Amino acid sequence: MESGLAVCLLVIAIACLFDRHLLRACWLLILFALLMSVAWWYLNAPWLALVEVVLGGVLTGGSFLYALRNLPSQRSPIVRYDHTQVGWSHRITRVLLTVAWSLMLGVAIQFLLPDMALSLTEHPLILAAVVIVSVGMGAFALHRHLLRRLMAFNVLGSGVFLMLAGMADTRPSSQALISVGLVIAWLGSLLGVLLIRRLVEQEGSVALDGEQSSTRLPS
Repeated sequence: MESGLAVCLLVIAIACLFDRHLLRACWLLILFALLMSVAWWYLNAPWLALVEVVLGGVLTGGSFLYALRNLPSQRSPIVRYDHTQVGWSHRITRVLLTVAWSLMLGVAIQFLLPDMALSLTEHPLILAAVVIVSVGMGAFALHRHLLRRLMAFNVLGSGVFLMLAGMADTRPSSQALISVGLVIAWLGSLLGVLLIRRLVEQEGSVALDGEQSSTRLPS
């Protein structure tokens, strides 16, 4: 069962990070949070499962849906599809950067492996968390769309918290520490959503594309 849950978690994370349809990606993010709560429950962390449902599924997911809501003061509605197309030089550079990050992550995990409370071989969820962190770093580096970068930040953070559970186990003290991290992550996401909406109010939806040098795919 754990292997199937780990695969589902990884597939939904990848689908959320690389789906250009922003509204669908938001719902996938909510589904990812719900699967994370199941993962916490499976790892004997019921408190974290509850916190994940409230903060990850309801509040964070609601914040992203709020970000896509049309603003009454806008001349044009927020575009719910990312048409931004990046050049190959940008892609290659970001892929190399992601590979470097992943290698450093692998070295760190190899160094900490003897001290990990939950083994990577015995707990596929912890191994999935490592892959989710790497994919999240890649998506954050590759995307220029601000909302998609914020989603990558959330998925990346979830993977990090799951890795922390693998290192420190899910004892009550660890659950309390991770819960504080989840609250801080949600506050950061909420601040990001409010800043993005304010930026759209000031400059329009084109501001979501990030760098001005980006080109756009045909609608």
